[in-house]
Amino acid sequence: MLGWELPPHNSGGLGVACYHMSKALALQGASIDFVLPYTAHHPDTEFMTIHGATTLSPLERYGRMGAYDSKYITEHGYDSVEESDLSDMRGVQRHYTRFVEQLVKKNGAPDAIHAHDWLTMEAGMRAKEITGAPLIVHVHATEFDRSGENSGNPIVHEIEYQGLMMADRIIAVSAITKSIIMRRYGIPGDKIEVIHNAIDVASLGNYDYDGRTYKYLESLKEEGYVVVATVTRFTIQKGLTHFIRAAARASEKYDKLVFLLAGDGEQRDELISLSADLGIADRVFFTGFVRGKPWRDAYNVADVFVMSSVSEPFGLTALEAAHHNAALIITRQSGVSEVLNSIFRYDFWDIDVLADQMVGIALSPSLAKDLKANVRNEYARISWHDVARNCLRLYSQAASGKVHA
Repeated sequence: MLGWELPPHNSGGLGVACYHMSKALALQGASIDFVLPYTAHHPDTEFMTIHGATTLSPLERYGRMGAYDSKYITEHGYDSVEESDLSDMRGVQRHYTRFVEQLVKKNGAPDAIHAHDWLTMEAGMRAKEITGAPLIVHVHATEFDRSGENSGNPIVHEIEYQGLMMADRIIAVSAITKSIIMRRYGIPGDKIEVIHNAIDVASLGNYDYDGRTYKYLESLKEEGYVVVATVTRFTIQKGLTHFIRAAARASEKYDKLVFLLAGDGEQRDELISLSADLGIADRVFFTGFVRGKPWRDAYNVADVFVMSSVSEPFGLTALEAAHHNAALIITRQSGVSEVLNSIFRYDFWDIDVLADQMVGIALSPSLAKDLKANVRNEYARISWHDVARNCLRLYSQAASGKVHA
C-alpha cells in the first residue's frame, strides 16, 4: 500500500481513507506493508507494517515546496534517485520510489501494489516493473480536480497519465472521477471501477459535546440563529467564494443566519475581504486550521453543512457532518452526492439556489429534522468493510488478468 499520509499526520481526507481502508482489509485477512514518505509514530496501526521512506518528520514533509499545491512542482533534472535530495517534493518522491524499489527486492513480489494518487504512482509503476505484481491505482483526485479543467501542472498530468496507463486496474472514488479519467486521459471505462469511500462510525464514537469551543455561536443559536458551516481547505477547488456570495444573498432574505468556515488555505484573506465587502463580516466566523476537539465541535455546532466544491471527487466531510446531525447541502459536482439521497443539491455556481436552500432549511425546523434523520440512516449503510471486499476482489481480478467483475 503506497500512501502519502496517515492520521494523525494528515492534512485532509486522503489519509483518513487510507487508514480505514487498510484496517478493513487487514480485518479480512490482508497482510499490508504501508509505505509513507516520512517517519513518525502512528497510534492504532498494529494491523499493518508501516515503513518510512525518508527520515523527514511529517511537518518537514508538509513544508516541502509544493507538497500539495501542484503549481510548485518542478523537475530539477536529477540524473538518478541517489543524486536527488529532500529539498523539494520531486526529491522526496524520488527517495520514496527508491525505498519502494528496495523494499520489494528484499521482500519479494507482493500479491498486489495499491498506489494512492499521483504522489505514489511512480513508485507503484517501478514496483510493478521489478516484480510483475498487479498495480492498482486508486484515484482520489486528479490534477483537473485540483487545478481546474484547463490548467494544472504538466508534470503532474504526465505522472497521472503514465500511472493510469500502466495500472492493471483503476479505482475511482466516484462516477464523477471515473468520467474525468475516461474523458481527460482516454482510459477505457472497463478498466475503472467506482468504489465510493465510507465512514467508520465506531472511530467517531459518541462524542460528548460540551458546547465550549464555539460558545458565541451556541449563544446565537439560543436566540434563534441557524449555524451554516463548512469544514474544508480554503482553495479554489472548494468553491468558497460562491459560498460567501450565497451567504450574503441568504442573509438578505433571512437575518438569523450565521456562517462558520473551519479550515485554512491560500484563499483565507480573500474570503475575509469578500465577507467584509459584501457586508456580512459580522456573520462569518473563521476558525483557522482545526483538528481534534475544535474539528469535532465545528460539526456539532452546525445546523446545516454546505459542501460548495467546484470539483470534489468524493467528500468525506459530508459523511462526518451527517454523523454529527447536520442537514446537508452538496454541489452536484461532489462525488458523495452519488451515495446520499436525503440532501439538497445545487450547481456550485448557482448562488441563488444555494441561498434559497439555506433559507428554506432555516425557516422549516421540520424539514431540517427530516433531512438530518434520513441522511443518518443512509450513511450508516456505507461501510469500509464493503470497500475492502471490493478491493480484494479487484486484486484477484488483476492478478488473474480479468477485467470485468
